[in-house]
Amino acid sequence: MKQCGKQTACLENPVPIGSSACVAGKKEGQGPLGATLDTQYEDGLLGLKSWEQAESAMQKDALNLALSKGKYTESSLRFILAGDLLGQCIGSAFGIRGCAVPFLGLYGACSTMAQSLGLGALLVDGGYADRVGVVTSSHFCGSERQFRLPLEYGGQRAPTAQWTVTGAGAAILEKPSAVSGCEADSQPQVSHVTFGKIVDMGIKDVSYMGAAMAPAAFDTLSAHFADCGTAPEDYDLIVTGDLGSTGADILRDLFAKNGVSLGSQYTDCGVMIFDLNDTDAGDGGSGCGCSAVVLCGHILNGMRDRQWRNVLFCGTGALFSTVSAQQGESIPSICHAVRIVAPGS
Repeated sequence: MKQCGKQTACLENPVPIGSSACVAGKKEGQGPLGATLDTQYEDGLLGLKSWEQAESAMQKDALNLALSKGKYTESSLRFILAGDLLGQCIGSAFGIRGCAVPFLGLYGACSTMAQSLGLGALLVDGGYADRVGVVTSSHFCGSERQFRLPLEYGGQRAPTAQWTVTGAGAAILEKPSAVSGCEADSQPQVSHVTFGKIVDMGIKDVSYMGAAMAPAAFDTLSAHFADCGTAPEDYDLIVTGDLGSTGADILRDLFAKNGVSLGSQYTDCGVMIFDLNDTDAGDGGSGCGCSAVVLCGHILNGMRDRQWRNVLFCGTGALFSTVSAQQGESIPSICHAVRIVAPGS
């Protein structure tokens, strides 16, 4: 009864997003969405000894801010679902250590925010938790250290390369009965989750991840529309994260070849978060923190202000590692779609 079509879960009782928060670095704060940040850090190290420690601190800050904004306590969480780009998800594990809450570490590359939001909503709707915290992060310097060349090398970036966002986003999901009064009328709710399949088109260029991920986004969005009997025009906003400008154009072209227009309501988190006239940003933003920051600030705030009532949030991830890239493997990709609606939609 909770399944729609082949890939989509239809939540019996849409799960409210009780509160959310996002934190990010100086470059992100100077971008178009800077005003939506709860905290902007001037120092990429946050006064700590390493970028990895800074990323863990950002996760903890984002989660604590989301709890505070919702007037929740840490102990009221049944689970924390978190993920990042670092090896063995140390950004999340070290950020969450010390919390006396069961922890589920997730890896979906840049799709991790959608993955954690979808899984968290299923846990609540299934009756396995009253309240769940989800948090995702990335750090430009930590990602460059792990995936690319040392910053000191000063290597030239390809035009299609994306800039990893330094930031974290957190959201608190809770059972509908916990929300009442005017809050119940304003809180966005997760109503459907479409988990994606791995799609690999043979692309090996790690500086061209938008092209690698766009076919996965096409596959999952197509499945969502078919499962739910909807079309792009049924949504106020469709947002992927993070294809960048080139990947977003490819996704539009893939749908156009099938006679479908994504319309003006489609955009991408990587395109939104930076001023693309900033040459350093390259093809746009990327990283687990990119879609997390855009969702937990700009998008959810806009839904609470009734700017949008029906949003399709689609996290896209390139599932490669430095080892696979060095061995000449292609880049398998994934996309997970989460439909978020205003009450009564």
